[in-house]
Amino acid sequence: MAEDREKFDAILEELGINRPKGKAVMNLEDGIKAANSVGYPVLVRPSYVLGGQGMEITYTEEDLVNYLGNAFEMNKKNPVLIDKYLVGREIEVDAICDGEDVLIPGIMEHLERAGIHSGDSISIYPPENLSHEIKQQLGDITKKIANALKTVGMVNIQFIEFENELYIIEVNPRSSRTVPYISKVTKIPMIEIATRVMLGEKLKDMGYGTGLYKEADLVAVKVPVFSTQKLDGVDVSLGPEMKSTGEVLGVGKTYNEALYKGFIAAGVKMPDKGKKILATICDKDKDNFLPIAIKLNNMGYKFVATQNTAKYLNENGINTETVKKVREPKPNLIDFIRSGVVGVVIDIPTKANDINTDGFRIRRTAVEASINVFTSLDTISALTDIMETNISTEDVDVYNISK
Repeated sequence: MAEDREKFDAILEELGINRPKGKAVMNLEDGIKAANSVGYPVLVRPSYVLGGQGMEITYTEEDLVNYLGNAFEMNKKNPVLIDKYLVGREIEVDAICDGEDVLIPGIMEHLERAGIHSGDSISIYPPENLSHEIKQQLGDITKKIANALKTVGMVNIQFIEFENELYIIEVNPRSSRTVPYISKVTKIPMIEIATRVMLGEKLKDMGYGTGLYKEADLVAVKVPVFSTQKLDGVDVSLGPEMKSTGEVLGVGKTYNEALYKGFIAAGVKMPDKGKKILATICDKDKDNFLPIAIKLNNMGYKFVATQNTAKYLNENGINTETVKKVREPKPNLIDFIRSGVVGVVIDIPTKANDINTDGFRIRRTAVEASINVFTSLDTISALTDIMETNISTEDVDVYNISK
């Protein structure tokens, strides 16, 4: 029921639960109709995949046609799913159901907006930006879905909060990669409890209660770790397809402390003020990037950018050096990255996973030069906020979460 699109849609319809509008299609013509019906941008993906393999966000019909042509050539038997892409806050819930009641140890909020695979997102517990009402709705919807699927054991549900409404992205009737993380920080032994439930015990008899469990006093932030330096030809840009190869956990009394520790553990270096920030931002993201650039500029960082981004930043009072594009005569942007004067690259891609784009060459060159690359404005915005606090390793404590 969770995997079959029509059966799952029927369950959500019966329960009155939102999901992004979408359709399963078997050919190019139906795919174009479906995308035009729900409106661009759309999230397209093959059926029955793990790790978001083959998923992509397309903003134009041309991109959609290219995607569907390749998808149907590779697999003619299964449909391609086309959903309206909602640029909202992603939320994740791991729960245990005994066929009647549910226990939700904690709700996790993703730092990066929807569209980035949950395995590659920074996850925050307890959530920082969810209202009490939304948390209660998450608990109610989780119980409804778990019981409708006749779940006895674990279930993982991924939501989007968009314009104060909750939407279901997907439901996985199994343990997820976040179970060890949420078990550790809430002190709820999820594997043990789920196993006992599957063997016939009831949640109400185990002493942990039911529904939403009380939130922990400490803040825990899961930060993904990537191995792109070691893998030739792999794009570092974040998107629906999972690329991380591990994760670390930052724990603190405050969100800033936890996130700072998570960044350090994941190998994200605080930018050196003696080096420049290279920014290549697509037009649709320039206005969202400006507040981040202003903060970095006020902290004393110097910018370098290609012509359009440099022009935009200079017009907004941020002194920015212009550098030639990748395909222009040397010395160009690639030479600039290799010169050692760049400390951070902020490159917001228009299209990920395309080795023919200038953006791919920029990101790949930076990674091979051991320079931190940010492809999500949400991530660099969070790092900038941390830097503004002037936090250092001397300001953090060690917490024992094994007790």
